[in-house]
Amino acid sequence: MSIKWLMENSSLHKACLSIALTASLVAATGCSLLPKEAEEETLPAITPPKMSEKPEYEVKTTTLETKLRGSGRLMSTKEETLYFTNEDSRRIKDIYVKTGDAVTAGQLIAELDVSTLESDLRQKRLQQRSEELKMIETLRKNDGSQSAEELEQAKIQFELKKEELTKLEQTIAKAKLVAPYSGTIVSIAVKKGDNAKAYDDIAVIADLTQLTVAADLSTDDLKKVALGMEVLVDINSAGQHKGKVKQLPLPKKDNNNNGGNMPGQPKTQDTIENYLLVELDSFPQGLNRGTPLSVTVIAQRKENAVVIPAAALRTYSGRNYVQVIDEKKNKREVDVEIGQQSSTEVEIVKGLQPGQKVVGR
Repeated sequence: MSIKWLMENSSLHKACLSIALTASLVAATGCSLLPKEAEEETLPAITPPKMSEKPEYEVKTTTLETKLRGSGRLMSTKEETLYFTNEDSRRIKDIYVKTGDAVTAGQLIAELDVSTLESDLRQKRLQQRSEELKMIETLRKNDGSQSAEELEQAKIQFELKKEELTKLEQTIAKAKLVAPYSGTIVSIAVKKGDNAKAYDDIAVIADLTQLTVAADLSTDDLKKVALGMEVLVDINSAGQHKGKVKQLPLPKKDNNNNGGNMPGQPKTQDTIENYLLVELDSFPQGLNRGTPLSVTVIAQRKENAVVIPAAALRTYSGRNYVQVIDEKKNKREVDVEIGQQSSTEVEIVKGLQPGQKVVGR
């Protein structure tokens, strides 16, 4: 009986050991068997945004200039566009010059084909001579068979035919285009065989010994320009040169036909009178007509002008004012009176003193 009890106790002891061992293993590995918890995310510290600081500018003095800019080229003070004034479109018979040729006053430049008109002219001259002899004979042998009215009518008819002859002679004369003065042919716009109408560009003649600066400014800027104003001229390949306004352009005409020309009327020519002319203090040598350039007209200049950046000026309902900042960083509005203005600076005539600080917009 005791042996049986011992055996039962031994089996029970083994079972208890097995349970204890299993429990310890489970306890030891419990963390690896269960899912891991997500680690808590560390959020960055939130810094409130700073209010944007507006720039501060110091009121200063400077030489303030109002500049007007334009472009142009070198032109001759004596140049002219040549054209025929014939009433009908006619073929160009020949052109007797080429670009760059030196010509003298009266030299033939080009000619229209008027061979038919010349044949008519010879016939009309003969007819005119015949009519003239008849009129002389009529007046000499007037025996009273013709009334005074009939004689007067004959005279009128004779004069009308004479007028037709004169008109034909003038038309033929207009078929020859000659140089109005000695110079150089700087361009030719047509060729032999082309048809030419009245006032079509044929050639341009210029005196290349008389070059000057010719510039084009906007209509609004021209209103601010006066004779004698200082000009800076930047000529390609020749650098910058000083000069003065010598001549203002002719006012531009506002045509009802949008700048066109009525039939039979001269075209609007590109003449030197259409440009602002500048007289240079010293004209550089070796330059050619047509050389491009730019001009800057000093319309106004003021020394020691009190200025602020344009970004510091504030306007409201016609009021001009600035925000002035003191040493303690306090701001206050101050009304100002302005003068000249450039793209970057504004002159303050009244309201500020050099050294003060203003706040930009």
